[in-house]
Amino acid sequence: MFALLYLQLHPQNYKELFFIAFVPGILAVICSFLIRDKNRLQKPIKTKVGFFSFLGYWRKSSSLYRKLVIGLLIFTLFNSSDVFLLLKAKQAGLNDSNVITVYIFYNLVYAVFAFPLGILADKIGLKNVFIFGLIVFAIVYGGMVFANQSYHFYILFFLYGFYAAATEGISKAWITNISAKEDTATAIGTYSAFQSICTMLASSLAGFVWYQFGPSATFVLSAIVAVIVLSYLVFIPYKVTEN
Repeated sequence: MFALLYLQLHPQNYKELFFIAFVPGILAVICSFLIRDKNRLQKPIKTKVGFFSFLGYWRKSSSLYRKLVIGLLIFTLFNSSDVFLLLKAKQAGLNDSNVITVYIFYNLVYAVFAFPLGILADKIGLKNVFIFGLIVFAIVYGGMVFANQSYHFYILFFLYGFYAAATEGISKAWITNISAKEDTATAIGTYSAFQSICTMLASSLAGFVWYQFGPSATFVLSAIVAVIVLSYLVFIPYKVTEN
């Protein structure tokens, strides 16, 4: 909201805006040094952890875990940065203030629906909510191909916020459900490590497709992959079956 107000008063002054945003970030880092851990009776035994140690867990993890993570990572690989959605809005004629506004709207929708969708996931199952989120994602990216009016983007970003609320934390909760309790943090950490790599590659891939084949190809490809992945995830249990 502050960024939107600032641009209304100082159009095109992006350097100053980024500098202003940089200041609270530095203050937050400084404040973190003031936090002190609680005193511990015994010092934990330190063990060396290699940079690629997460690969060790991947080798010993269950087949169910690997199947789920593979599906999630394929989706991540074709889920590019939100910048591409905003770039599409910009190309459709929205000015800078409207682009920022529509992104604020997306974050607001995400914040509002995250909690109720979490409750819903507890009632009807994590997998059901997550798959529904992927359906919404496919609709959003397919709709981006035809969006050319400002209200189109508000509708699509509303749905996009709903998608984010239905998938962000729920994917990790799903991993928790199918992992042994003693390996929960390792399982999520391993997934997050692979996810970070795929996220980095996703935007590069989207940028390549965008410049080689156009924006429509980028969005259609992501929508198609989302449908393929959700069809694959349908057959994966949302928790380990107890014998």
